[in-house]
Amino acid sequence: MRLQLETATSAAAKELTRRLRSSNTNRLLGFTVEAAEPGRAVLAMRVRELHRQIHGVVHGGIIATLADTAAALGVYMALPRGTPMATVELKINYLEPLVHGVVFAEGRMLRKGRTFAVAECDVRDHDGRLAAKALMTFAIRPSGIPPLKVSRKGTSRKGQARRKGR
Repeated sequence: MRLQLETATSAAAKELTRRLRSSNTNRLLGFTVEAAEPGRAVLAMRVRELHRQIHGVVHGGIIATLADTAAALGVYMALPRGTPMATVELKINYLEPLVHGVVFAEGRMLRKGRTFAVAECDVRDHDGRLAAKALMTFAIRPSGIPPLKVSRKGTSRKGQARRKGR
């Protein structure tokens, strides 16, 4: 059973698709945007061998990443474009194993404040069965606060200076 979804044709959904294509994580895991609107995003992932752990089911970390990404995109859609945000808490319950087919994750924002947002995500198998339920908290960086200075290698400039003996 396929979920009833709107097609991802809005300008915002196209932006999310473009952003996902530039993500290293997405390139590895293969998430696609199925639907997007402010406060809600639906992602899909076709189960591949690289998603499975040693017992032949999709690894819990992959499912958590899918849920986190869907919820984050739903929250991102409700923020002014370009607002930085990051996951600060994630709790997930695994209810059914995922083995094959296409997996869907529907992230929904529950509440947004000035500096935090709370969202949930349902992860369903190709038959529509609820396989996992997640709850996330995201920190929102208010506009006007300058971003952290980070080098391309992912370490702060201060940390680089310390290692060079400065």
